[in-house]
Amino acid sequence: MSRIFLSPPHMGQDEESFLSDAFQSNWITPLGPHVDAFEREIATRVGVAHAAALSSGTAALHLALKVLDVNAGDEVLVSTLTVSASANPIAYVGARPVFIDCDRESWNIDPDLLAEELRACDRRSKLPAAVIAVDLYGQCADFAPIRAACSRYQVPLIEDAAEALGATHQGRPAGSLGELGVLSFNGNKIITTSGGGMLVSDRQDWIERARFLASQARTPAPHYEHSEIGFNYRLSNLLAAVGRGQLRVLDQRIERRRANNAYYRAALALPGIEFMPEASYGRSNGWLTCLTFDPAAFGATREQVRLHLETLDIESRPVWKPMHLQPAFAQCRVRGGDVAKELFERGLCLPSGSNLTVREREGVADAVRAVSSSAG
Repeated sequence: MSRIFLSPPHMGQDEESFLSDAFQSNWITPLGPHVDAFEREIATRVGVAHAAALSSGTAALHLALKVLDVNAGDEVLVSTLTVSASANPIAYVGARPVFIDCDRESWNIDPDLLAEELRACDRRSKLPAAVIAVDLYGQCADFAPIRAACSRYQVPLIEDAAEALGATHQGRPAGSLGELGVLSFNGNKIITTSGGGMLVSDRQDWIERARFLASQARTPAPHYEHSEIGFNYRLSNLLAAVGRGQLRVLDQRIERRRANNAYYRAALALPGIEFMPEASYGRSNGWLTCLTFDPAAFGATREQVRLHLETLDIESRPVWKPMHLQPAFAQCRVRGGDVAKELFERGLCLPSGSNLTVREREGVADAVRAVSSSAG
C-alpha cells in the first residue's frame, strides 16, 4: 500500500466544474461570484446571517479579535489544548493569551475552570477582552455553561470551529455558538479549499468591518486611500469555487469519518486504550479519531505506537501539545493544565480521512494491535 495519510484532501464531483467556470469567467483574483456564493452557502449551512471568506482560519480569528477591538495589554482566555493558530492571533494584536485546561469529558475547554478564571479576573477588575472556545478534533465545546459565564461578565465569545464544520451542539451548528465563529478550509480539514477560512456572525457590522480590513482597509475612492492599517486576507475566487463543490458533499464526508471512528473503537477495544469521548450534548463531525494509551495496560507508549506506524508508512500524530507548554507562550498564565498535559503525553490521532479505504483502515488497526502486549 502507498502511504496512509492522517487527513488528506478528498475531492468530489463538482469542484472541477466550479473551478472551470471560474477560469472561463476570468475571475481568478480575490473576490468574485464564487466568493459571494460560498459566503452565502456557508452562512446558510452554519445558520448565521453573514460570512466573510478569507485566506485562512488564522486570518479569520485575527479579524475576529480586530472587530472586537482587542488591543495591546488586553488578555484573551483560550483553551490550552489546541493548535497554535488558536493563540497566535492574540499575539498579533498585542494582547496576551491566558490558557485554560480542558475537561476529560470532551477534551475541550473546561467550563468550570473558565468560570473560575473569569471570577478571578473580575475580582482584579481586569476582565479579558474576549474568550476563544475551541472545538477540538471536530467536537464542539460545552457552550451552554461557556456562554452563561461569558454573558455574566459581558465578555465577547469567539467560537474557533476550524476543526468542527458540520458538528452540532444541542442541535445548533458549529460556528454559530459564539458571537463570532471561525472556520478553516485548510488542506487537512473535513472540506478544503486548499487554503482558506471564513468568519461568520449574525452581526452585519462586524462582518462588513472584517471585509474592509481584509481588503487592505481601502476606503472607497478612485485612487487607493487608506485611513488605517489593513490586511490582504480575502479568499481567491478560484479557491471559493473549490469550496462550493466541497460543501455539497460535507454530510457524506462526515458520515465517512464517523464510520472510521466507529470502526477503530470496535477494532481497538483493548486494555489500555481509551478514545476521545463524544459528549452527550452534541454530535462530532468525526474529523480525527483520537485515542490515549496507558502503557502499563497496553504494553507500549503512545510514541512507540506512533513510531511503529511510521515504519509501515502510516501517518499518525500526537494530540496537540498544550499551548502553556510551548516555548513561545512560556510566560503566559494558565489555569489548570494537567489534563491537557496528560492527553498530549498519551494521545494519538489515527488516519481518519473520508477517502480512507476499508483495507487501509484495517491495516492501521492491525498495526496498532501488533504493538500491544495485551492483544494476545
